[in-house]
Order: sequence, then structure tokens, then C-alpha cells
Amino acid sequence: MGKFIVQGGNKLSGEISVSGAKNMATKILAVSLMSEQTMKISRVPEIEDVKRLLEILEELGVKIERVAKGEYHLVPKNIDLDKFNYDLVSQFRASILLLGPLLARFKKVKFPHPGGCIIGKRPIDLFVKGFKALGAKITEHNEYYEFDANGLIGAKIVFPQMTVTGTETLMLAAVFAKGTTTLINAAHEPEIRALADYLNCQGAKITGAGTNTVVIEGVAEISAGEVEIIPDRIETGSYVALALATKSNIKITNCHPHDILIPLELAKQMGADITIGEDYIDIKAARELKAINIKTHEYPGFATDLQAPFTVLLTQSKGQSLVHETVFEGRLFYTDFLSRMGANILMCDPQRVLITGPTQLIGKKLESPDLRAGIAMVIAGLIAKGETEIENIYQVERGYEDLMEKLKGIGADITRQD
Repeated sequence: MGKFIVQGGNKLSGEISVSGAKNMATKILAVSLMSEQTMKISRVPEIEDVKRLLEILEELGVKIERVAKGEYHLVPKNIDLDKFNYDLVSQFRASILLLGPLLARFKKVKFPHPGGCIIGKRPIDLFVKGFKALGAKITEHNEYYEFDANGLIGAKIVFPQMTVTGTETLMLAAVFAKGTTTLINAAHEPEIRALADYLNCQGAKITGAGTNTVVIEGVAEISAGEVEIIPDRIETGSYVALALATKSNIKITNCHPHDILIPLELAKQMGADITIGEDYIDIKAARELKAINIKTHEYPGFATDLQAPFTVLLTQSKGQSLVHETVFEGRLFYTDFLSRMGANILMCDPQRVLITGPTQLIGKKLESPDLRAGIAMVIAGLIAKGETEIENIYQVERGYEDLMEKLKGIGADITRQD
């Protein structure tokens, strides 16, 4: 496993560019299975999750051509389900997105329990119930599920709570289901809208994507075409937190600021000097930022994936802040690492922490427990006094493309060791 060595305290400045969205790229790669035609994808982030998914697709028989950095042509004509790589599929949760297209196209699929990082290992009950509602027969074995869907039938599916991956997975499956499928209490994320836009351009009939109710009229087939991955809003927000925490003049480019309006508004309430353009965010160094309270919520609320980077920022803000994580249990346990670095953090309960700042962080030897906590460790290292060593950076590289090179480009002293 690789690790980052970060020397803190360097003055940062300049421009940092945002890559394509991880949470759209993985879905679009799965969609390539829904047609035998060639799909052309651009602005694909070359991150670990994407690499793993490409490996799975290639072993299934998808012909993959890397035209240039971030540009791929996928031809899924000769799919062989007997070559499904169970080990790779079980490593990360995004693989569940393959299930909808495979089930719709091939009717019978054996699928292992998808895994991932600590945050990724969550039950798939919602998916199982959703596929049953669409008419699939499901048998659970020790190491895998067996799905049998000899013709899916449209249905009304009500999600007990909003689920991004559940919305996307069942939306993909319903594209080929006979009749009308209605998803109630669907997630609103921009990546869902972008996914539906592409599918509609290829012949699908989806309305309401990005709202509480998504309606899918089943079609017999769809074609494939060209698609560009939208900018990663979580990467964008992470760089906002980084710029403010390090008191740096940084311009974030090639992004969609309107996808993170809530975090930007909270940053302004802290006293940040931010200029927002159509595709950039210009941040000026602030002498002092004041504490605020953050409560995570489904989109368009404050994204749970930005909670960790902003928690690091709050350790450098004056006053007391309360961070309330409402989406995922156990997602605040990484704050123990920040406490070891000198942060004044009190865990009220597994869902809430109280932060008193500002405090001088001291470099320590740390480990990245998951993707978003990993980028928080990097930001903490950049503002800490001395050297910070971050192990298990595979978790960080699952979602941030060329992170070390981008940070070096704005003056960070960061190296990678294998």
C-alpha cells in the first residue's frame, strides 16, 4: 500500500482543476452494458474505482480502447457472464450498478455481495426489495445472490429513505422493464440527472430525474453514443475546504459551483472571501474564519461526502462548531486522528462532534480509513506543523485523480511512497 508524506505549513496559491465526477463515471461505465453499440466517454477520472470497474468490464468481454487520458471507447458485444470476476466485484460498492444492466439484458445473474471501504460496506436490502418489486426472483447463497428476471415488469417503488445508488440502480433496470416504473422518494443528485439525460438521448424514456419522483417508461432497447462526465462536486468542495483551511489564494477551475451552493453559502457565513463564476470558484486567503454548525443532508443539502474536509476546516475556525452527521453511522470516527494531531474535538455521540478552534495541528503518522476521511487527513497534514505520514492512500486515490500532482501544482510539499 502507498502512503503520502506531507510537510505542513507551505504557502499555497494558484489554480487547481477539477476532474470528472467519480459518482457519474462509474454509473456511465455500467450503462455501457445496455447496448452492443460503441460508447464514447470523455473526462473519465482515472481513479482506482474507475480502474477496477474497467477491469471487471474487460474480463466480462467489453472491448475497451483508451483513446487518450480520460477518453475511452467501450464495445460490449461479446459479454460472457461466466468470466464475472467475483473477487473484484466484492471489493467496492459501486459494482452494484452493474446488476441492473446485466439483469435487464441477460435475465439471470449471479452477483456477490459488493464491498468497499468502511463506509461502503452497507446492506443491499433496498436493491433486493426493488428488484423483487420489478418481478425478479432472488435466491441468497453464502457468498452471492442469484437473480432471475425473465422479463422485468414496471412497478411503483417507494424508498424508505433517499438512496443515490438505489435510485440509479433501479432506474437502469427499469429502462428495459415492460410498462411504467415509478420511483418515489428518489435521490436528487446532479449525477442522477446527468445519467438520465444520457439515457434519454439514447432512446430511454425517463422523466423527473433530479426530483422526488422518477418515472421510467420501459423500452425494448437503447443505443449508445458520446457522453462527457460532469465535474466532480465533491472534489470541488474538498478544494474549497483546503483553500480556506490553509488560508490560501486558490482558484478552482473546470467545476460546476451551482452543484455545491450550500457548502459555499456556509463558507461565506464563516467569513470567506469567495467569487463564484460559471465554471470557477476564486477563494482569497482569510485572516480569521468563524465557527459554524454543519448538519449533513441529502442533496441539495450539505453533502455527507464533504463533512470530513469541512470538519478539518472547522478546527481552524474561531469558536465552537457542531457537526451533525445524519446520513451514515460511524462516519465521524476518523476525528480520533484529528484529536491525535491536537484538534479540540469532543464526540457527543456517534453522530455528533463538538469542535473548538482554532488549534495548531501537529504532524502525525495516520491511516486513511475511507475515501473522504482520507482527503481530510491530507488537508490536516497541509496545515499541520511538521511531517504527516498518511498510510492506506488507496482509499484516497479511489476518488481523487492526480491528487499529489494537483497539490504540488499549488505549492504543497507532498510525496508518495510505495
